[in-house]
Amino acid sequence: MGIDPRQIVAGVLTVTMFLMLGNMIKRDHFDAPISHHVNHAGSTQHFDDNNDSEQSFALSNGGDGPWKEESGGLKRCWSKPDSEEVEESKGFVTFSLTNGPEYHVSQIADAVVVARYLKANLVVPDIRGSEPGDWRNFGDIYDIEKFVNSLDGVVKVVKTQPSELSSKNLAVLRVPNRVTEDYIAENIEPAFRSKGNVRIATYFPSVNMKKSKIQQDNSIGCLATYGTLELQPDVQEVVDTMVDRLKTLSRKSDGQFVAVDLRLDMLDHKGCQGNSAGSKKCYSPQEIALFLRKLGFDKDTAVYLTQSRWDSSLDALKDLFPKSYTKEGIMPMDKKSKFLESEYEKVIDFYICSQSDVFVPAISGLFYANVAGKRIATGKTQILVPANIPPASSASVANYVSRYVSKKNHMAYSCFC
Repeated sequence: MGIDPRQIVAGVLTVTMFLMLGNMIKRDHFDAPISHHVNHAGSTQHFDDNNDSEQSFALSNGGDGPWKEESGGLKRCWSKPDSEEVEESKGFVTFSLTNGPEYHVSQIADAVVVARYLKANLVVPDIRGSEPGDWRNFGDIYDIEKFVNSLDGVVKVVKTQPSELSSKNLAVLRVPNRVTEDYIAENIEPAFRSKGNVRIATYFPSVNMKKSKIQQDNSIGCLATYGTLELQPDVQEVVDTMVDRLKTLSRKSDGQFVAVDLRLDMLDHKGCQGNSAGSKKCYSPQEIALFLRKLGFDKDTAVYLTQSRWDSSLDALKDLFPKSYTKEGIMPMDKKSKFLESEYEKVIDFYICSQSDVFVPAISGLFYANVAGKRIATGKTQILVPANIPPASSASVANYVSRYVSKKNHMAYSCFC
């Protein structure tokens, strides 16, 4: 009986996960493409330098405060490849989704690009949690039919791993995020031709969502990144209910609310502290509260935090914004037993932060980068990067718009126009 290849690659995936997380945490600034600005005079600290923003967007509506009326989603500027008879192949590309939804979108894109190039069948992935042995089916979180149908004519998709796959005919490879055709041809195709099948695990040499300066057709990557993943109905219902609740709580702000990616476990990590030059890669609850008040958000603003459960260290934020909530505070009671659980929590955070009227990334990294991409695609471009604003200074919202938006340098601008 063949060995289950999932057992063989479990160690590889685990090592890859810790390497990725370690690589991100040890950075001392917000990840590329954000260029870190340190004002050595000590006035304002940014992790997203907008001082040279010749294309900066003015987000304030006259004197109406910091809210912005969104202009609606952008149009896709990619086209789905013409349906063609893909050469029949007995080969398969398998992979797993790991580390949360901010990684999933990139892992999906790389797997689709690899399978398309190899003319191989793509196996619907499983989803692995942060603990060994913690895994679930793709359909537990995402809409499997939507995924399969979205790739029709692009790659052949099979919903379950074929029984004939074993350790003897499976090459296990690590591939860099945003894998290129040249890399596939040199490093993946030979192993695929030799073994007949490949299992890939995406690693992230850097958290780089910057738009490439090289003009090329990126239709497959755009489709895979922005056109394949939708939540399955039960999860989507929870997200929609929580968003509606936040809008109700924000009735004094015309139903608009702010989502802040603020997780205390990350803030407590020593890698989040400023370095000797005074740079910052994340901001505390009190700093976020002061930042929002400086920009003109009033005390009735509803604020959603990605922290799962309330902690006393969040009280400084609640003092200025009494309507501050974690998932535990606004999730329907009958859903908590199932959805207040690690993998679901990450997904809920990602999609609420993507739908909020304002998004503030208190922590640098891939969550910020891929939430930004999803927001850009839907026209929700009010993404504000925090800073310690001096007490006597005035603060214009336009000065704190993410460079992903003000410079239009996010890769999403390669896919939407």
